[in-house]
Parts: sequence; structure tokens; C-alpha cells
Amino acid sequence: MPLVIVVVIRDDPRKTHRPVEALRIALGLGSGENPLSVVLLNEAPLLLASQDEEIIDGEILEKYLPSLKQMGTLFFVEPGTRSRFDLDDDFSVEELPLPEIERHISVADRVLAF
Repeated sequence: MPLVIVVVIRDDPRKTHRPVEALRIALGLGSGENPLSVVLLNEAPLLLASQDEEIIDGEILEKYLPSLKQMGTLFFVEPGTRSRFDLDDDFSVEELPLPEIERHISVADRVLAF
């Protein structure tokens, strides 16, 4: 039986390289048979935004984004995130209240937090 994996990214990609590295790891984990989803909290949704923000390692991020789109990786964000950030509509993004996000994380077999 496949393990459910959740990657939680809560760091600001304008201040640290960790969010981009987390997506790289998520991409590797998502290419296997285990179901994967990514939770983006705080300023982390900037990773999927169409804005011209100064993302640390942004040139590396650009290499990973097409694969994440193609794989249909499911991203969870808090309500209002779409209006706060100009998220790229090509990603599978679902807004969930924080208690639902917490429940999603709690039932996962493996959780990686960044």
C-alpha cells in the first residue's frame, strides 16, 4: 500500500532558499508511486505566484515548476490565498481552512516540514 506524503512549506522564499529546495524534494518524492501533496503556508505561496518577486534560487525554481504542473501535484493553501497572491492557474491549488489542512497533515504517513 502506498504511503501518503505531505510536504509543508512555511518559509518565505524571498528570505531563504529552503522553500525552493523543499519543492525540489517534493518533485522527487512525487515521481514515485506514493501520493504526494504540498501545503503552502505564510508567504510560501509566492512559489506558485505569477508576480515578479525576488525568490531566492528563483532560476532553479523555474526548472521545477513545469514538472510539478505536469504531474498535477496538489497544493493546499489557506482561504484567501488566491486573492492575496496571483497564483498560476495551471497548478492544482485548493484552498482549505486551517483545521482541514491540519487534518490532512495528521493523516499522512510521512510529513516533511520546511
